[in-house]
Amino acid sequence: MHISIPYGRTHLTAEIPEDRIAAVLRSRLEEYVPAMGQVELVEAALNSPVGSETLEKLAEGKQNIVLIASDHTRPVPSKVLVPPMLKAIRRGNPNANVTILIATGCHRGTTKDELIEKFGPEIVARENIVIHDCAEEDNMVTIGTLPSGGTLRINRVAAEADLLISEGFIEPHFFAGFSGGRKSVLPGIAAKETVYWNHNAQFIASPLARTGILDGNPIHRDMIYAARAAKLAFICNVVINAKHEVVGAFAGDCEQAHVAGTEFLKELCRCPKTPADIVITSNNGYPLDQNIYQAVKGMTAGEATCREGGVIIMVAACNDGHGGASFMETIAQNRTAAEILTSIQATAKQDTLPDQWESQILARILSKFHVVLISQTDPALVRAMKMHPATDLAEAMTIAEKLLGKSGAITVIPEGISTIII
Repeated sequence: MHISIPYGRTHLTAEIPEDRIAAVLRSRLEEYVPAMGQVELVEAALNSPVGSETLEKLAEGKQNIVLIASDHTRPVPSKVLVPPMLKAIRRGNPNANVTILIATGCHRGTTKDELIEKFGPEIVARENIVIHDCAEEDNMVTIGTLPSGGTLRINRVAAEADLLISEGFIEPHFFAGFSGGRKSVLPGIAAKETVYWNHNAQFIASPLARTGILDGNPIHRDMIYAARAAKLAFICNVVINAKHEVVGAFAGDCEQAHVAGTEFLKELCRCPKTPADIVITSNNGYPLDQNIYQAVKGMTAGEATCREGGVIIMVAACNDGHGGASFMETIAQNRTAAEILTSIQATAKQDTLPDQWESQILARILSKFHVVLISQTDPALVRAMKMHPATDLAEAMTIAEKLLGKSGAITVIPEGISTIII
């Protein structure tokens, strides 16, 4: 069987004997053909919002409008989304002051070149764009207390808006259930202490904090509260395929429109669990596989169907390296993955450390499985982080078989980020 796995801006391919393939699990996003083009889908969603007035109507009389936009780590087709949103705003109020606030969460700041790639040169040159920095305490405002007890602090630019809206995309998320919607506020534009509290060890350990789950998810519950407290009045979120093309668009109320999008996605992305000794998966390629930190997301798809003691082959370019110093240092310390996991799970909510959640999930995976990482990053770094480095699928398969002591059955998940294993 010929397999092709997204890797950076390209794909890795391999030929695997048919009799070793237990299953190829992938969403049906690639088969879905929308009735309209990308721009038409977005415009139709804006014209018929779910649970809300139109953006044009909401903009009437509003002078300080803030549009929260995703950062460089998300493949949101902002060139398709943002122009019609800006047009709708200015139809409602031609004199409105519009700020685009980049929701970096706890990521590094988005560069000008990345902004141009994301929005195009015209928007970058013309619009007022502010990059959120979760550590800039003077730019944060307290607006409430989360249901879990944490202090809710968000970017002052958003807190002082007359109208707060957001763009984004909806995909399965490895602990928030789904991305999009309320995530634009928390973690998108929240202060670091608020993000750390929400991503605490007890919540991450919850069996309901998993891919495709919203009901009862404690992380989601805090996020919804944060979006409402911030007065996020309107969202425009899309669902995209592997080519990053819009196949579905959902606009309106930050919760109702988001739920409509997740229901659409569930129908296309759920696949039955197929246990195997080796699972090959990915982080859906660029821009989602820029570092090891982000690649943990795709590993959780492998975790959901790999037999304990088996091997997850993770295909992720990771050209930016580890993606977080604290994350790397936690995993690279001289303790076993199981010991690291036990230590993290004993950490109180208020003592959550930077990147602890990612360390916790990777430690959870490493405590049960071997991980072979195919990447462009330093092999010494990969080994330090308790994984096995490889340069291509053939080498990764050889390493996996040595670790197992046998050939073993293989499950392939070409797009680990967009596949919900049930």
